[in-house]
Amino acid sequence: MKIRISRNLYIVLTIDIILLCISFYIAHLIRFDFILPEYALEKFFNMLPYVLGIKILYFYFFDMYKGMWRYTGINDLLNAVKASIIGSLTVIAVVLYVNRFENVSRSVFIIDWCFTLISIAGLRVITRLAFEQFTENISFQDLKAAFLKLFRITSKHSKGVIIIGAGDCGEKICREINEDASLKYHVNGFLDDDDSKAGRKIHGIPVLGGINRMTDAVLSTGSQEVIIAIPSLSRERMRQIVNVCKDSGIVFKTVPSMSELINGKITISSIREVEYRDLLGREPVNLEKDKIGDYLGGKAVLVTGGGGSIGRELCKQICKFDPEKIILFERAETPLYEIDLELKKEFPHIKILPVLGDIQNRHEIEAIFEKHTPDIVFHAAAYKHVPMLELHPVKAVENNITGTQNLVDAAIKFQSRKFVLISTDKAVNPANVMGASKRVAEMILQYNSLRENLKTGFITVRFGNVIGSAGSVIPLFKKQIEEGGPVTVTHPEIIRYFMLIPEACQLILQAGAMGKGGEIFILEMGEPVKIDNMARDLIRFSGFEPDVDIKIEYTGLRPGEKLYEELMTDQENVVTTGHQKIMVLNGYTGDISELLGRLEELKDAAENRNQDHIRKVLRQIIPEYNPNPPMEIK
Repeated sequence: MKIRISRNLYIVLTIDIILLCISFYIAHLIRFDFILPEYALEKFFNMLPYVLGIKILYFYFFDMYKGMWRYTGINDLLNAVKASIIGSLTVIAVVLYVNRFENVSRSVFIIDWCFTLISIAGLRVITRLAFEQFTENISFQDLKAAFLKLFRITSKHSKGVIIIGAGDCGEKICREINEDASLKYHVNGFLDDDDSKAGRKIHGIPVLGGINRMTDAVLSTGSQEVIIAIPSLSRERMRQIVNVCKDSGIVFKTVPSMSELINGKITISSIREVEYRDLLGREPVNLEKDKIGDYLGGKAVLVTGGGGSIGRELCKQICKFDPEKIILFERAETPLYEIDLELKKEFPHIKILPVLGDIQNRHEIEAIFEKHTPDIVFHAAAYKHVPMLELHPVKAVENNITGTQNLVDAAIKFQSRKFVLISTDKAVNPANVMGASKRVAEMILQYNSLRENLKTGFITVRFGNVIGSAGSVIPLFKKQIEEGGPVTVTHPEIIRYFMLIPEACQLILQAGAMGKGGEIFILEMGEPVKIDNMARDLIRFSGFEPDVDIKIEYTGLRPGEKLYEELMTDQENVVTTGHQKIMVLNGYTGDISELLGRLEELKDAAENRNQDHIRKVLRQIIPEYNPNPPMEIK
């Protein structure tokens, strides 16, 4: 493939010519003790065109004008050594042939070779160091491992891969593969739609062209896998690349999106299978890390539901801000054990305290607060399955309402600084017991935030569904597809908001830093997703055709299920914040004595297992609570 002539090439060529001229001249100066006789100066000018022409030719032959200086590696330095040695030997041979070294000092060529190598290779290394210093401050990998990988003969067990994306991320993945001899991969090439990169090389590996050349690249290189190394891909572009990979019949993987990388570090171990969440195309979250660090760093943090989908990710991201200790409060033994091991391995410098307990037990909650005195509380524990809580409203009251009240009372009593409730869009104009119970939990925080001389800031964060949470629809669809169908969708027009778990947790931490007390923060959920389209995408993603290979069946809305969710009511006034992905609602002012009376009535109804009375009291507390009957499909 021909190299694309660009302005950068001319600049690089000019710099090299200047360096070669300087090197050759300095060689003469050193040889003649910095006093050049006239005959030596004449020979210098006579030989200079040959020196420049021959060396530039070999530099081009050894791909020194295809590499990208910011990614200079061992392979590029070896090419510089080879080109300099062979270039100098060729110059010597030409001079010997032309005039038998008459009036020409042989030592000049040895000195010239040294200065040529130092200047040409040194400038490229300095350029790479400058890029690293002003971007990520990363250090060189172990040179020994790099040389072993460089000269290692590719075995039949090593998989050839093509990296999509010849940028910083692709270069890091390539460098890690090249420098780690234990990895059973070797990079055959890059694909990138940037025309200026076509024909260039990164660590000696060529950019083969645009992504549309996937099939040709796979056939010509014999590659077995593709790594999509563009964390900031849009939803539509990711879909296009996935389709190209499928058409080429090659296994494809991806690096995590920037939404999943709170610290921005990408390694070969982070590469995973492409999943449906990658097709959402969510933009990375910009965090005010200083503010988050100010209220989490060095503090005691309690996370309820620490073993759940949201709770686990919250714990991981909280630990990245160096709290003094984190108390994992969870009622399920196995998830608590797993997250405890994971955090202790990844954050050995932080005190991890697993607590097996139940938020419904008031005395147990107070004992934990008294012992550990948490400064910050993240309340993620909740029952959340809509159809299940329609059958068991008693449990919704005991866990989602009474459990929240127990935590709020303990936070006030022991003067926690902040209390962050994880809420849901189902609390808006609730049509089910689950949504109603979460709305009451929100109201408990709002009412208590009106107390005088309050030391605790009560903050609510409300958002929709998250991809990958326990009980979400995607695992169900995948299982149904694996079984050959049918895939069941409740209604062809049902829509939901979705975001990634890491994204949601990052915004929860951000909202916690912004909140003073009494606010309900709403996370920007983007465009709603039609569940029917999601099911069809997943079927195609699995290599099948909807309604041909895998049938889709519509089962009708379940009790309490709405056709669409909302993030706010008509009565709630939304105010923008300084963060583009977070909005806030004006605080609610109500009669706290009336709410407390209704809460006692709810507890009595739950103790007596009176489901009808629970629903009646919920409607009295929340006038907009309107249980939806199942909707027929037309």
